[in-house]
Amino acid sequence: MDIDAGDAFVEAIKPKASSTKQPGSAALLGGFAALFDLKQAGFSDPLLVASTDGVGTKLKLALDCQSHHNIGIDLVAMCVNDVLVSGAKPLFFLDYFATSRLDRAVGLQVIDGIVAACRETGCVLVGGETAEMPGLYHPGDYDVAGFAVGAIERDLASFLAAHPPQIGDKIIGLASSGLHANGFSLVRKIIRDGGFDLSRPAPFATPAQNLGLALLAPTRLYVKPLLPLLQAKKIRGLAHITGGGLVGNIPRSLATGTGVHLDGTAWRADPVFGWLAQQGVAPSEMARVFNCGIGLVAMVAASDSQAISTHLTEQGFAAQEIGAVVAWDANSARPQVEISDLAACWE
Repeated sequence: MDIDAGDAFVEAIKPKASSTKQPGSAALLGGFAALFDLKQAGFSDPLLVASTDGVGTKLKLALDCQSHHNIGIDLVAMCVNDVLVSGAKPLFFLDYFATSRLDRAVGLQVIDGIVAACRETGCVLVGGETAEMPGLYHPGDYDVAGFAVGAIERDLASFLAAHPPQIGDKIIGLASSGLHANGFSLVRKIIRDGGFDLSRPAPFATPAQNLGLALLAPTRLYVKPLLPLLQAKKIRGLAHITGGGLVGNIPRSLATGTGVHLDGTAWRADPVFGWLAQQGVAPSEMARVFNCGIGLVAMVAASDSQAISTHLTEQGFAAQEIGAVVAWDANSARPQVEISDLAACWE
């Protein structure tokens, strides 16, 4: 471990981290641990909500393209979006960056992405860890992990628990910005088997962009438009569409005896999904692996659906009603998440 280089890296990060400060943050980067004052942040009777995640094999694509800024955004998004769907406000974030030998330029690209995402979501970068492990990682490789902590007032948590999605509620889908950070093992196999060149123009990108950079589009951050709706008790359930796709993530937010029916004709997916389907990925596999153009779903009362969709769209997040909560029997052969005409969203 080059201790001097590590110390210099921390010094370079400090002003970037300081730019994310919010009420409640009370730590200096480089200490043994971070402090956060929940009372100063405006909470009176909070419950803490925590999440940790990485960005998977999307990292390999970033290394191949030598483009790392969006990886930092992905890292924050994968964590804070999960905190959000639990009803909580993300408060602070920590990162773990491990590599064979620290490349300052690469590390700063990642940190710049982390800082940008923290600032957008009002989340404080309170600390992290940088580790050199040349005996474990191949030269030039690195890995990242993120850790986010949020809080929710106890009365809001109790309200959300007592008012889960119910039969007749509408499903609002918020558009993704592409693949986000899931399914890249399959994507990389398609690239390899198909002989695609990452430096060539992407067949699906408009305006023209090379394939590698188009696939590295960062995960959307949904905190700003949805947190006020949660706090106003207008949302009955949320699901962040990550690994497992639409069929694997929506059930995590449903009550016993309920399922969901989605209409694939109700939304238009990013063109990258049509390209993947053209490479031979079946619709059933698309629904299990990718977000299919929907990065997050909100379950709301039918009477609120149109107003909430309009509000989200006005906030710059394409959103529309894509289905409804329906009755479902766990003993039946019918899947808990049914999607009719899924391929229509990318055809």
